[in-house]
Amino acid sequence: MTHPVTTQVGAPSPKMLEVKNLKTHAFTKRGIVKAVDGVDLQISSGEVLGLVGESGCGKTMTGFSIIGLVDPPGRIVAGAVRFKGEDLGSAGAERMRSLRGDRIAMIFQDPMMALNPVLRVDTQMVEAVQAHRAVDRATALALAHEALVQVGMPAPERRLRAYPHELSGGMRQRIVIAIAFLNKPDLIIADEPTTSLDVTIQAQILHEVQGLCRKTGTAMIWITHDLAVVAALADRIAVMYAGRIVETGRAEDVVERPLHPYTRGLIGSVPSHNRRGASLTQIPGLPPSLIELPAGCAFHPRCGRATALCREEPEERAVGAGRHLRCFHPLVEALS
Repeated sequence: MTHPVTTQVGAPSPKMLEVKNLKTHAFTKRGIVKAVDGVDLQISSGEVLGLVGESGCGKTMTGFSIIGLVDPPGRIVAGAVRFKGEDLGSAGAERMRSLRGDRIAMIFQDPMMALNPVLRVDTQMVEAVQAHRAVDRATALALAHEALVQVGMPAPERRLRAYPHELSGGMRQRIVIAIAFLNKPDLIIADEPTTSLDVTIQAQILHEVQGLCRKTGTAMIWITHDLAVVAALADRIAVMYAGRIVETGRAEDVVERPLHPYTRGLIGSVPSHNRRGASLTQIPGLPPSLIELPAGCAFHPRCGRATALCREEPEERAVGAGRHLRCFHPLVEALS
């Protein structure tokens, strides 16, 4: 079954996923780690949402929380996750197992951790199909071959007969992405899947993933710390800091006209051909401990625009069509 793709520019798309006030905390001996602290997200069919931020800001934990893969001492303590209208918070373990790998898939950062080293690729892909469909091995194998072709795998017949250690990093990553698309899911959560690849292979995979989302109507959350990658891939960007979303908007708007000082800091730290020879901007200080978050805006100890007001908690507010911000002192010059 394929999924419809919106063809009219600006036409409303059904919300594939809605996340409201999601909070995931880890209860440790040192204190409560507020890994995800009131996250709001939504994504439509066929849309790619980039979830961006420094390491440790809660991006991966947000993805794990959506699909119910939070291990102790972590626990979802508040909020709601609705997938195609279904409340996943009240779904039982059996229902979540039926959704994972079928309607919701995840691409992990390290393909060698996601693939079984002692099983051939064809065995793993056939099992991924038969876990959710009552089909014979020949049919499942044909679907696996088709998925490898879709992600641009060279000589797919030979790769199916290989073991993971016999393949390059780029090939392993293509296999993991192909497995994610095998059952034509409605939503894929990709956790920095191209970080370890060289830029040429990375660009090829990004192009193929974007094309597959457009073709199948699959929605995707692409988790990354690399704004350069997500700017070329995503339709919208959500910038995350210390467990919270601080800015969201169309990818072009966020990259070209950032409003939050943290977003501008991230963009300024990315090398650019337009600023050849210029020094990169460094965000001063370090991200705060998620156990001892500063009062008010968590970014204010590192922010050059901070005032006493920033010791209070800024509420998220709309600042334009599809643009949301959590900041008392935005870069309003970017709106002019």
